[in-house]
Amino acid sequence: MKRLVAWLAGTLLVLALAGGGLLLAALDSQPLVERSETISQAAVNQARWLFHTNDPRRLQSGEARRTAIPAALIDEGINYLAGRILHGRGALALAEETAEIRISARAPQLLGERYVNLRATFREGKGEPKIVAAALGWLPLPPELLEFALASAIQAAGYGPEWTLARQAIRQLIFDPQHRRVVVAYVWEPALLDRARSIAFQPDDLVRIRSAQESLAAMLDHHAPGRPVPLTRVLRPLLDIDGADQRENRRAALLVLGTYLAEKNIATLIPEARNWPPLRPVTLMLSGRNDSAQHFVVSATLAAWAGEPVADAIGVYKEMADARHGSGFSFVDLAADRAGTRFGELLSRADGRLNGLLKKEFSDDDLVPEISDLPESINARQFQSRFGNTASPAYRQLGAEIERRLDAMPLYKPE
Repeated sequence: MKRLVAWLAGTLLVLALAGGGLLLAALDSQPLVERSETISQAAVNQARWLFHTNDPRRLQSGEARRTAIPAALIDEGINYLAGRILHGRGALALAEETAEIRISARAPQLLGERYVNLRATFREGKGEPKIVAAALGWLPLPPELLEFALASAIQAAGYGPEWTLARQAIRQLIFDPQHRRVVVAYVWEPALLDRARSIAFQPDDLVRIRSAQESLAAMLDHHAPGRPVPLTRVLRPLLDIDGADQRENRRAALLVLGTYLAEKNIATLIPEARNWPPLRPVTLMLSGRNDSAQHFVVSATLAAWAGEPVADAIGVYKEMADARHGSGFSFVDLAADRAGTRFGELLSRADGRLNGLLKKEFSDDDLVPEISDLPESINARQFQSRFGNTASPAYRQLGAEIERRLDAMPLYKPE
């Protein structure tokens, strides 16, 4: 019996070492996907259009829908998730009847300059999406193994029911490389929206967000409706929080403040918030402007909850929309956006500089650089004449000047 156990243990060890050797040999010296983590204005516009045409609040239970999703939007979404979850890069490649998802991530440092390159191929057809081919570097993987590993990881993360619901809702995939789109046929189930909320906000998050709402309501109740109030007078007591859950409490407080300054009702995100204390409408000011306070806090909220690429993309997208239909493109607003994004990143990383700031009285100059001399109110024709587009040298020069001013501030100085 002892010999049998020893033989089994030895065999398993050899198999494990062989498997580990194969996996190590499958690592590559170059990443399969090389790109930046930025999100384009086009992707923001496509996402807005997609939500508008498939607004879950207007869908009926069991309603069958078909929608065309731009491949570029899926591609940038995959890259965003690969960056947020794996600190890597991702991409989508469409072909006739198939789509391939590619993921690259740096291997642990002890393995040297090596990369994990993963490819998974889906074939169009009816029913739930299925992986039909997969590979790790040069090493082919059984599709069933990757499906099992993915489902197990999602289950371990606590999102198993949501994953099952989402897959079951999809009834057909059509890959259209000619028009660079993926057509998805699905059947809407209201439980998907409830599940999405449960993923976004865990029970502990709801407790924190409600506490932040109550704190902000108490602060604002001391001021007459519409009265100008310095943002710093609200920001410091709202974020000066100690304790083991400091970062999460601060993110919750920023979400409440960002929703308020975006002039949205937080009950659209959290239905039970309809019964929470209402927030009195006052005019929060930063650098003498309410719009600067809005841009700063909303960008900080986006950065803290969704990451810097999302915050930057939405900031530029809004300014381009203003140039076409609103008050005009504003580098003042863009500077407030960038300052807010850096602030939100500091909060997300629990950076010690933010703790130092919140432990003392601080002013607007500690949050945003000099912005009064930056150009604004630029309409679409003027923008085209002066800058052409956001990739032009003239535009990049002003963007670099904003970054230079931010870099010179103690709070945002590069380490």
